[in-house]
Amino acid sequence: MADEIVVLVNPAARGGRTLRLLDPVLRRLRAGGRPVSVIVGTSAADALGRAREAVAAGPAALVAYGGDGLVHLAVQAVAGTAVPLGIVPAGTGNDFAGALGIPRADLLAAADVVAGGASRVVDAGRIGAGGDRKDEWFAGVLACGFDSRVNERANGMTRPPGMGKYLVALVRELSSFAPIPFRITLDGEAVEREAMLVAVANTRSYGAGMRICPDARPDDGLFDVLVLGAMPMGEFLRTFPRVYRGGHTRHPAVTLRRARRVVIEAPDVIAYADGERVGPVPLTCAVEPGALRVLTP
Repeated sequence: MADEIVVLVNPAARGGRTLRLLDPVLRRLRAGGRPVSVIVGTSAADALGRAREAVAAGPAALVAYGGDGLVHLAVQAVAGTAVPLGIVPAGTGNDFAGALGIPRADLLAAADVVAGGASRVVDAGRIGAGGDRKDEWFAGVLACGFDSRVNERANGMTRPPGMGKYLVALVRELSSFAPIPFRITLDGEAVEREAMLVAVANTRSYGAGMRICPDARPDDGLFDVLVLGAMPMGEFLRTFPRVYRGGHTRHPAVTLRRARRVVIEAPDVIAYADGERVGPVPLTCAVEPGALRVLTP
């Protein structure tokens, strides 16, 4: 239905605490008289399949009610189509919404943005890995290195629950992490360098507020690419916290470049995009200008 708003819900967002706020959001979306339907998948694959079916029917919008992980899933359905993405940022990390000025502290205000229907055209990143792996889209930041190693450790742990396992994984990774030999090719120019991490950014932040590439813009047709070079772990611990204000970019070990196409190669490295596991490198990131339509203030 052309005027229908389809809401894709992550029932586990913020440990399920925001699910109780869904009904007021749905009432606000329906206040204008539009039909509103809800998708809750039994798994990520099921949710994506349902979202793609909904998008194929040509609704007024597909709305992600959740955090960056759900936005990442929704982007797989809407990128390259005329269906706009709406976001009601009900997750823990809402970096993509923040980059586009969507209210993050007031879910009803975010719903009003969706209902208002003002569409902004922005870029998206396309990840190509070759072989049997399908291409994948990302909206915000793809990163690999120290942070992805921590994620890998945490995802393999069952205890402690919640954010506790990430803290335990962080401590364990600090005791064993060594700089990684990367080969990074930027628009055909190859650079080989040992690094702590590499980030390919369409927007400025990831990880619930880490301003990894503070000058990145989602509509300039370019990625901002950050390489944090090798350094002693003590220096890394002093430098990395500055990422929340963007002050890390002044460190001499940081290199920032812009590129349309980025190839990342490194041994035993897993990439994450929008906080979601993509898989091992090597992989290629290419900017697709104007691939996304997003409902913004």
